[in-house]
Amino acid sequence: MEKFSTITSRAVPLDEENVDTDQIIPARFLKAIDRQGFGENLFRDWRYDEHDSPKADFILNNDAYKGSILIAGKNFGSGSSREHAAWALSDYGFKVVVSSFFADIFKNNALNNGLLPVQVSNSFLSIMLKKVQQDPAEEIEVNLEKQTITLLRTDESEPFEINPYKKKCLQNGYDDIDYLLSILKKVDAYEKGTTV
Repeated sequence: MEKFSTITSRAVPLDEENVDTDQIIPARFLKAIDRQGFGENLFRDWRYDEHDSPKADFILNNDAYKGSILIAGKNFGSGSSREHAAWALSDYGFKVVVSSFFADIFKNNALNNGLLPVQVSNSFLSIMLKKVQQDPAEEIEVNLEKQTITLLRTDESEPFEINPYKKKCLQNGYDDIDYLLSILKKVDAYEKGTTV
């Protein structure tokens, strides 16, 4: 995984609540076990009509909105536990998903795959959605070390919580196996009753 420290980016405002994993990546596309290629089917049924033509009114089809940050409504990632939802978001190019509530399994799947779920208050989420909808060029900074998310134009900011272990993994680009390998000498020393 890539190391995560600070991201400054424009954002895509998906002003929808209760977005479940089947809307993020429909079940019919879960035929591969490789993490690549799922981005093309992200929000497939919302992005394309029955003739596979892009729907003009869906936000990902609006060229005005770009960036590596997705701002979504409350309760993002509910439904089935499919890890493919995190894969699809990452493969599309998102590094951060912002919401005022995440389903626990989705949140863990995202963190395990280098995608940072930033949970903010309902009021700050509303401010972010409004500002980005009004000005697609609005930039947002997500600082993992400080655990803050900031609208750069107005300097409005809010802290966010993250599990310290997952924070360390993201900062170092580790998955769980990488982390264990990074402390292997400490584990060996512990088993031998010595110190490193």
